[in-house]
Amino acid sequence: MISFLLWVLLFVICWPLAIVALVLWPVIWLISLPFRLLGIAVEGVFELLRAVILLPARVLGGGNSR
Repeated sequence: MISFLLWVLLFVICWPLAIVALVLWPVIWLISLPFRLLGIAVEGVFELLRAVILLPARVLGGGNSR
């Protein structure tokens, strides 16, 4: 909702820039999509490494880790 209100404010101040932003938003979203997927994959790898490293402590009963 806030982004829509900001767009309306931009439309009132400078409508050509607001139209360009409206047209380019899907293109920018598509370009950033692979980077988001890469970020999810890297986060998954780090969680796997964390689980492997903390496995001996969890098996031996060393506190509550999550």
